[in-house]
Amino acid sequence: MIAIHPSHTTEHRKQRTLKNPIDFAGIGLHTGVEVTMRFIPAREGTGIVFKRIDLPGQPIIPATIEYVCSNARNTTLGVGDVRIHTVEHVLAAMRAYNIDNLVIEIDGIEPPVGNGSSDVFIDMIEKSGIVEQNALLPIVKLSQPVYWTEGEIHIVAIPCDCYRISYTLNYPDTKLLKSQYFSIDLTKESFKKEISQCRTFSLYEEVSALMDRGLIKGASLDNAVVIKDDTILSKGGLFFPDEMVRHKILDMVGDLSLIGFDVCAHIISIRSGHASNVAFARKLFNFITKENK
Repeated sequence: MIAIHPSHTTEHRKQRTLKNPIDFAGIGLHTGVEVTMRFIPAREGTGIVFKRIDLPGQPIIPATIEYVCSNARNTTLGVGDVRIHTVEHVLAAMRAYNIDNLVIEIDGIEPPVGNGSSDVFIDMIEKSGIVEQNALLPIVKLSQPVYWTEGEIHIVAIPCDCYRISYTLNYPDTKLLKSQYFSIDLTKESFKKEISQCRTFSLYEEVSALMDRGLIKGASLDNAVVIKDDTILSKGGLFFPDEMVRHKILDMVGDLSLIGFDVCAHIISIRSGHASNVAFARKLFNFITKENK
């Protein structure tokens, strides 16, 4: 049981899992390797865990902040030398639908990319169905603001009665982007309608560098948005004029879910990415559980 510092207001809701197992197969965004992922309902208190069924002993990696081992272009979890890459899109769907207990079996190092967003995982959740369990999970309301800053990156959590994320994206040297802003009260309905289909994106100039690093082997214009000056390169154009900042919110929802419980707060973020999201998640977790000054 997570110990919440008494200075915060704590409510509770029932834990939830899926009703039926369900699977999906596709290629990984960075590895380009075919992989099958299966969602399996789990008992109360299990949390979200990844199970590498392709490895001897089928090792398990919990989806919590202490197991983050890399967060450069994606969020990677690890136990020992076992890894699971690019977990943020799956975890964002779980957080939006309040799925607390689930075993995610996977026969590779990275979940399938799908559309480069969370929509395929939303489809899996809805097809499986959701069941409430008897055990409770805390919903924490902050007693005071919590902030994290480094250079031009800033994140703050302000006490609030709901879970809201406001994000400012800024690429001043890119004609098409410049800056974008979006703000949303996060519910399963708003996430599905406004965020879940928003795809990962990259600047054209970054693509060759990512390929040189052995990344984005599974990327294509079917599952990513590429931006070159004032031109969008993607299948069917943009889903929203501000799809890029919405995808940043998607990533943040997934990264902050690693805290392991619900937080009611208004998260305001300027230019954050996976590394800063995870650093902030650690600070927020410590503040809530230990009240570090």
